Amino acid sequence: MRVFITGNRGQLGRALNRALAGETVTGCDLPEVDITDRAAIRAAIAACAPEVVIHAAAWTDVDGCARDPERAYRVNAIGTQNVALACAEIGAAMVYISTNEVFDGTATEPYREWDPLRPINPYGRSKAAGEWLVSHLLTRFYIVRTAWLYASGGRNFPHRIIQLADERGALRVVVDEVSNPTYAPDLAAALAALIRTGAYGIYHLTNSGYCSRYEFARAILRRTGREHIPVEPISLDQFRRDSTPPRFAPLANTAAAALGITLRPWEEALAEFLAT
Repeated sequence: MRVFITGNRGQLGRALNRALAGETVTGCDLPEVDITDRAAIRAAIAACAPEVVIHAAAWTDVDGCARDPERAYRVNAIGTQNVALACAEIGAAMVYISTNEVFDGTATEPYREWDPLRPINPYGRSKAAGEWLVSHLLTRFYIVRTAWLYASGGRNFPHRIIQLADERGALRVVVDEVSNPTYAPDLAAALAALIRTGAYGIYHLTNSGYCSRYEFARAILRRTGREHIPVEPISLDQFRRDSTPPRFAPLANTAAAALGITLRPWEEALAEFLAT
């Protein structure tokens, strides 16, 4: 299978390159190709004639998106439109990587694939716009929502918790933001399995189970010998930031599980990540 990956040097892009090692894989990333440049991304994709394009490129700085919503839409919506149009021209299927932040966080149980989208911040709105564009421009697509992604070599929550614990000797972490920590290599393996099914649709792919940011931080400290570091649980209202995340937005894997595609518990994935 010929696969093209946008954002192929990001934490998910690198994991996808490993997960798809048996396939013919090409891709692009900044600064060589900018997805907001329609001609550039069109030419890059057409030159490789892929059967599937995995669109992992995005502006994922949630607080940055809140400060600059126009840029968020330009990258996450218009950039996605450019990729979708390039797929349409050559007849390639498309995988769009979306987020749990397309939901408002008011649910009392994990969100299913068919639940209505109600994003509450510019990042979530820009990603929801990307979903709408993909679903209206293409007939052969996978929309894959994930949450709290992390991997080696990336700027992510586990690395930040370890850094702050060592620098400050104490932490304050929100207890009322809840979702699914997801290890990028596990997501990449699930995506590789999904594109081989040809079962187009909307999917939720995260490591199984969910927790609060506070519980996630405590697990990171415990597994790295830092359990003695005090962690004060605080509310989102006490944590000043530019964006407002959904409070309770774990994702339930219903559609992919029906195909036999599941991810291991988040605690097991975290243990492997911290051991590498």
